[in-house]
Amino acid sequence: MNLPGQLRTTTLGDLLGTLYRGRASGVLELHEGSGRHHRVTLRAGLVTAIEFDGALPPLGDLVRREKLVDEDALNRSILMSLRSSRLLGEVLVDEFELAPTIVESLLRRQIAQRLRHLEQVVDARIRFHPAEKPPKQAFQTPLDPEAFLHGRKRARDTQSDAPAFSVDAHETLGVSPTALPDEIRRAFRTLVRRLHPDLNGHLPDADRRALTTRFLKVKEAYRALVNAELA
Repeated sequence: MNLPGQLRTTTLGDLLGTLYRGRASGVLELHEGSGRHHRVTLRAGLVTAIEFDGALPPLGDLVRREKLVDEDALNRSILMSLRSSRLLGEVLVDEFELAPTIVESLLRRQIAQRLRHLEQVVDARIRFHPAEKPPKQAFQTPLDPEAFLHGRKRARDTQSDAPAFSVDAHETLGVSPTALPDEIRRAFRTLVRRLHPDLNGHLPDADRRALTTRFLKVKEAYRALVNAELA
């Protein structure tokens, strides 16, 4: 199966589409120049796992956000997972009686989030290793094609087809399109400290109005990126 050697000549959507049509099994690797290394595991063209090299919320954070178990139980489950080298989802199901369907739903949300971030990677070396052993956390039931192909950007798409906030919001916050959530939050907090009208009462009215306008744009950009992250 012929895949390009560099991501900048194609898109994640085109790569996954090619592998899906070829019913490929193995691991798609993306190596960024920064040293970050991402992996997509497929079986018969269907995605079973995504390993994203970046600071994305772990399963424990999703469980905490949904308040599926109390904090003490969650902390104990995390410790049990670390000590036994078992996956946190397995511990939550086996030891804390969380329904397997709930854990799988959270994991599928997590993998969708990783897909969104992986799609923001614009330049990386591409490698595909056929029939490589899947990671421990791979799904037994792969994702439906709709889940990893629908809505993915293709090389034929024009820049104007992309969501308006995707470029503008990142530029407004002064971060790259591949910025991770922690980077975005730090940039937002820095700009708030610099631009908030209440912290610039010493400036002339005209300067304060200009800062207020920019401050509102920063808030709007941050809200757009946060909403995209939670979608």
